[in-house]
Amino acid sequence: MKRIKYIYIVLMGLVVAGFSSCEDKLDQSPISSLGSNAFYQNEEDFITALSGVYNGLNAYPINHFELSEVRSDNIYSPGTAGVRDYNLINNFNRNLEATSIMNDTWNGLYNNIMRANTLLANLSANVVPDGDLRTRIEGEAKFLRALFYFDLVRFFGKVPVFDRPVTPLEALEIGRSEVPAVYDLIISDLEFSISNLPPNYSSATNFGRATSYAARGLLARVYMTRSGPQLHPDGPTLNSNEWGEALEQLNAIIDSNQFDLLDDYGDVFAYDNENNEEIVFDIQFLSGGQGVGGEYVQYHYPEAFGRSNEIPFAGGTFPDAPKTVSPDMMASFGDPDVRDDFSVWVNYFDANGNLVQDRFIKKYLDLDNLGVDRFDFELNFPVIRYSDILLMKAEALSQSGGSQLEIDALVNQVRSRAGYTLPLVLVSYEQIMEERRREFIGEGLRWHDLVRSGMAIDTMLDWIAADDAANKISTDINSDDLIYAVPLNQLDVKEGLYQQNPGY
Repeated sequence: MKRIKYIYIVLMGLVVAGFSSCEDKLDQSPISSLGSNAFYQNEEDFITALSGVYNGLNAYPINHFELSEVRSDNIYSPGTAGVRDYNLINNFNRNLEATSIMNDTWNGLYNNIMRANTLLANLSANVVPDGDLRTRIEGEAKFLRALFYFDLVRFFGKVPVFDRPVTPLEALEIGRSEVPAVYDLIISDLEFSISNLPPNYSSATNFGRATSYAARGLLARVYMTRSGPQLHPDGPTLNSNEWGEALEQLNAIIDSNQFDLLDDYGDVFAYDNENNEEIVFDIQFLSGGQGVGGEYVQYHYPEAFGRSNEIPFAGGTFPDAPKTVSPDMMASFGDPDVRDDFSVWVNYFDANGNLVQDRFIKKYLDLDNLGVDRFDFELNFPVIRYSDILLMKAEALSQSGGSQLEIDALVNQVRSRAGYTLPLVLVSYEQIMEERRREFIGEGLRWHDLVRSGMAIDTMLDWIAADDAANKISTDINSDDLIYAVPLNQLDVKEGLYQQNPGY
């Protein structure tokens, strides 16, 4: 069973009381204010509002596929005719500020933060007298706010920080905070969540809610990102050397014995095996035309494939812009590896019976489990898996001079599940990152991994030289490309409030 429905059941007064007029006046700035005095009257109102904050996660799989997976050496999508936003992402175009994907990502994340801030500002003992419930609601909202800000800082670097609701006029005076200040709020929120959220939930109706271990996993990822070499002065990496802090969080998760690798890699993503013991935190989806299905699956397969396989309202990628799994990505899998066959569809027949030479991510697609349309896939999306915990620990040990024997054991544990019988010895940092690439293909981690490791520029230049058959990807890649452009409409809100990131 699913634990919570990530549907924002229009929050009555929260949405209508004063928001529409503010939106008309300042619809292009980070929104952190909603009229809500009439809404928060009892515990159920807060539970409904918290579901609304969770609902903001619906775009997470799409954002990280387009802005991390497509950006990386995993996907080759230069476009063949028309220009789609994700082609510009793939091609390292420097004119991204006017694209809808920049605007939608920025505004979407700030809308999510606004929801969390509004809930937190109204949370009190007068309305939620149950102290345990009140603390849990606060912990969940702060976990989600931290996740949203972590996305912002990884995508855009410096961003405005709102830790409370503000009016549109106040927002016009709040500029972009330095990256360390953004991290201060992220870390503070996650530390609160770790201290106040339960390690698990006994009721299946609560599956999918943030736990203390989910917060630990995210905090470990934050520390590791901060620890990466600072190649961009306003990027997400700070060369902070917090590998030990990350290890503390990772060891707590491992030592809990609450999580484990499943024997079969494919079972992690099975429609009838959701919320399994490998999931530390995932995003819940439901099918059946209830408005809470997952749209993200259609962002992977081609439209012609969807039509030939009778996916209702097929959707899929555009014919002029397939998202092809790159030759280099495919070549990285060894012969025993089961993850490529499970994760990648190689060639298909279209509706006219013609063989189409293409490779696309199929990890989340089960043709026996289709919803009512392309927006209605029910499979949950993993944000943090136990294999990620193991490989993050191997990476942190490698970066901090930890035990080589332990590094080897952690990596070989993941490789063994993938089908490799011959263990690696003296596993290098580069091998760890390649193992992550294979393990998490299609999960939106690759570009973030490359940025964190300091390998992004060299890796992408080598990949472009080898795989860019269409000769469309810029070879002028440098540190400016480690973060994205601030949306143009944000720069236009008030002259001088924000400055564009260098290179755009």
